[in-house]
Amino acid sequence: MKRFWFVVVFVASMTALTGQAVAEGDAAKGEKLFKGFLRCNNCHSLEPGVTKVGPTLAGLIGRKAGSVEGFNQYSEAMVNSGVIWDKEILNEFLSDPQKYIPGNGMMEGGRIVYVSSARHRADLISYLKEATTQ
Repeated sequence: MKRFWFVVVFVASMTALTGQAVAEGDAAKGEKLFKGFLRCNNCHSLEPGVTKVGPTLAGLIGRKAGSVEGFNQYSEAMVNSGVIWDKEILNEFLSDPQKYIPGNGMMEGGRIVYVSSARHRADLISYLKEATTQ
């Protein structure tokens, strides 16, 4: 019986440690995802005041969703969401934007944009946190 509990505690500990490692992410890999594979920079700038199809991501962490001054293309859902962006919320949002904020406008070519890989989300969020914090 003692061995059973040891195994349970060991597996739970490893799962928790693995989750924390993934949550931290690699900013260098996240930059490559942002500019390359995921093509986030097609729609979003990291420069303050520079908007594209989507709003600038400068100052993203801690900012209220739908609140970039000068960007007038937000969906009503995004403006009224009450979301304040942090790592955990970004992770949930990026995994399924339409589930997290139904009716938001994060789409590319008529398709919903999402990041299915937890590893990619962690790397991307790490990069965004580093690149957009002032």
